[in-house]
Amino acid sequence: MKFSTKGRYAVMAVCDLARHDDGRPVSLAEIASRQKISVSYLEQMFAQLRKARFVRSVRGPGGGYLLALEPDQIKVSEVMTAIEQPVRGNSDDDGMFATRGCEDDPTKPLWEEVGRQVLGYLEKVTVEDIVSGRIPH
Repeated sequence: MKFSTKGRYAVMAVCDLARHDDGRPVSLAEIASRQKISVSYLEQMFAQLRKARFVRSVRGPGGGYLLALEPDQIKVSEVMTAIEQPVRGNSDDDGMFATRGCEDDPTKPLWEEVGRQVLGYLEKVTVEDIVSGRIPH
């Protein structure tokens, strides 16, 4: 898995949506203002989040987005996976912890394990954990 700014922003936006859930849809403009992320960037992310069924959209005046699942049912790893969509077929582009260059790179197993550990941790953390301030150690 690749860990990029886009994935981080997606987690921020989903957490913002959870924090401001009062039963009414939240506009992307509101999230953009609070999180300092452009609306056009959020539009791209929310299209992917909607496709992955983490959010649902409400059209019309007063429209926006709502979480489609409870915050304790949304894992950070799943949000990032929905946004990152890894590129297939390029062994040199396997994410943040990928190694490049020499086939004989002795550090490759190290970075692969670091990636597995990080992903394993993110699989334990939910949006509810973040919003409530109870991030597991």
